[in-house]
Amino acid sequence: MKTSIQIEVRPTEIDVMGHVNNAKYLEYMEWSREDWYNKAELPFDVFTEMGIGTVTVNININYRKEAKLGQKLTISTEPVRKGRSSFILRHEIVNEDGDLVADAEVVSVTIDLKERKSVPIPNELAKQFPG
Repeated sequence: MKTSIQIEVRPTEIDVMGHVNNAKYLEYMEWSREDWYNKAELPFDVFTEMGIGTVTVNININYRKEAKLGQKLTISTEPVRKGRSSFILRHEIVNEDGDLVADAEVVSVTIDLKERKSVPIPNELAKQFPG
C-alpha cells in the first residue's frame, strides 16, 4: 500500500539559504511514515500492545531539488522489502509541479520493548510488504 500526505512549507522550515533545511525533509518523511502506519491499521498503540517497537536504523536520502516557502509538497510512503526483523519503506517528496524534491529509503527494525533487542516482524506488519 502506498500512501501520501500533503504539507505546505512553513517559515520555520526555511534555512539561511532560503530553502527548506535538510533536516526538515526527515521530519516530513516521519510524518508520512506515521500516516502509513495508521492507514495500515498499525498505529503506535497497536505495536505497544504487542510489546514491539520500531526503530529507525538507517536513512539514505537524496536531495534532488530545492523546496521553498509556501510550496505545497506531497510526501509518499510505500513498503519496499522486509527481512527477519528489518524492513524498508521508501519515501518520495514531490512539489506541486510534479518535480521530485527528495527521495529516501528508511530501514527500521522491530524490537522487543522490554528486552530492547530485535524480534521478527509481526505478521500484521509483514503482510504489508510485497512478496
